[in-house]
Amino acid sequence: KHFTQVAKSGRKPLFAAYSTGSRARIASILAEAGAPTVLAESWQEAQGLAAKGQTAAMVLPLDTGFANDALEVLTEQDVLGDRLVRRKKKRKDSDAFLAELQALARGDLVVHVEHGIGKYLGLEPITVGKSQHDCVALEYAGGDKLFIPVENIDVLSRYGSSEERVPLDRLGGEAWQKRRAKLKERITAIAGELMKVAAERALKKAPVFEAEEASYNQFVDRFPWEETDDQDAAIGDVLRDLESGKPMDRLVCGDVGFGKTEVALRAAFVAAMSGQQVAIVAPTTLLARQHYENFSERFAGFPLKLGRLSRLVSSKEAAETREGLANGTVDLVIGTHAILSKSTEFKNLGLVIVDEEQRFGVTHKEKLKQLRSDVHMLTLTATPIPRTLQMAMTGLRELSTIQTPPVDRLAVRTYVMEWDDMVMREALLREHHRGGQSFIVVPRISDMAEIEEWLHENVPEVKAISAHGQMGAGEIEQRMSAFYEKKYEVLLSTTIVESGLDLPSANTIIIHRADRFGLAQLYQLRGRVGRAKLRAYAYLTYEKDVQLSEVAEKRLKVLGDLDSLGAGFQLASHDLDIRGAGNLLGDEQSGHIREV
Repeated sequence: KHFTQVAKSGRKPLFAAYSTGSRARIASILAEAGAPTVLAESWQEAQGLAAKGQTAAMVLPLDTGFANDALEVLTEQDVLGDRLVRRKKKRKDSDAFLAELQALARGDLVVHVEHGIGKYLGLEPITVGKSQHDCVALEYAGGDKLFIPVENIDVLSRYGSSEERVPLDRLGGEAWQKRRAKLKERITAIAGELMKVAAERALKKAPVFEAEEASYNQFVDRFPWEETDDQDAAIGDVLRDLESGKPMDRLVCGDVGFGKTEVALRAAFVAAMSGQQVAIVAPTTLLARQHYENFSERFAGFPLKLGRLSRLVSSKEAAETREGLANGTVDLVIGTHAILSKSTEFKNLGLVIVDEEQRFGVTHKEKLKQLRSDVHMLTLTATPIPRTLQMAMTGLRELSTIQTPPVDRLAVRTYVMEWDDMVMREALLREHHRGGQSFIVVPRISDMAEIEEWLHENVPEVKAISAHGQMGAGEIEQRMSAFYEKKYEVLLSTTIVESGLDLPSANTIIIHRADRFGLAQLYQLRGRVGRAKLRAYAYLTYEKDVQLSEVAEKRLKVLGDLDSLGAGFQLASHDLDIRGAGNLLGDEQSGHIREV
């Protein structure tokens, strides 16, 4: 009726819709109301139809209509009211928790966003009216129970830390709310600190380090392998940062054994030869020891003095190193968090290199932050923690990745299986007969005696030595030196060998009770082998007749998916296909394999 009155008044009627679909829908509605419309594809066609007194409908995304002496345009919103936007309900968190829910066992801890830590009791059907609803049952302190409908499951999350001796919260209590408030304050403080450091770094100038061509080329020629494309790109990124005159904060992320240390070596050389001091910080004494040996070998013959600081260093040598750092006679220092102590002072620190940053605690990272606004920072890691990776992805830190393996690098063959005496014996003997070395890693020091006895009884042909973190500094130094010098063929240890150790002659690793290790630990431990051109083998074992939890089994399986080299990955267990030892051990380089 309105369109008829518009036509009689001499104005041309026109209807505008948001899309072709909504145009067809509104045309159908108007036709049922006795006001047929004609679909127009262009503005000219619509005006021609309107001139004939017909109502034209076309796609014209307008929110509101308008009118003048010659034309009146009505929009979809004018006729049907405000446009409603149906937003998809965010189900990502709830979907993720539903997936975890399948792996939860009765008694596991979960966190409710409003009520805090409770104990998971399973799914229970609750009758409301005449219908049943599946609910997640939680138990809180005092025996109080809370039932969460599965459609509201996004308010729950799994408790992510160790569950030993964790007190449950009380329903209606204030303890959880107070902890939440303190955490929000802490997050705000961390965010403010990050912004402050970023702002200071943006405004400050850093020393300009430029490589002197002759000496730098001489240093590069000592690298015995050919650089990969990604390695070249990462080195170029770091050198450009050092030349920019702005404080560098770069994360170099690459798989284990892909050449991150060479990036650090070249950056350290350029900075040290420019007259600035360099600090290389490693998470463990063994890795610090290895870095010191590698840096000493590569820097030999250049006018640079190296020092080291760690638990393995004598008090006399440590005092001399700290004195040299303070007066400027020591150019590079390599060590553990001992470098970050209050007693260590630098005369002109220009570059800090942090290897495996994820292994450092909060206190050590706070001390590193105090240096970040003044010096160049270079971080190396194969398994970055979420916060470090997020800072790189958001631009707070620059990111370089090394994704290509070294030339002729073979994939590590990884096996997940029950501990089998014959398979483990054959694995160690294969490495023995091809002149290599092996690691056996246990989760606890108390497990070492059992494995030492097993080695003595089952593999008397090989010479083994053990090492763990509770040994004295001198004893660890002596034992590791003997293993490096190939006086022993098997090193039995705890996770002290986890980070960064580079021993090309070691190409077999057996991880005892692998289900007790975290995914990042397993990934790093497997990276201790396969660092040469020989095929390497990793055995992730668990106890016989022990059913793995679903979470542990998934953690072990995922190593196959994470292997960027495409490593072979087989699973042998009592409830799946059990492979024979000959299949597990078969390889063209063995020469000492027999079927079982």
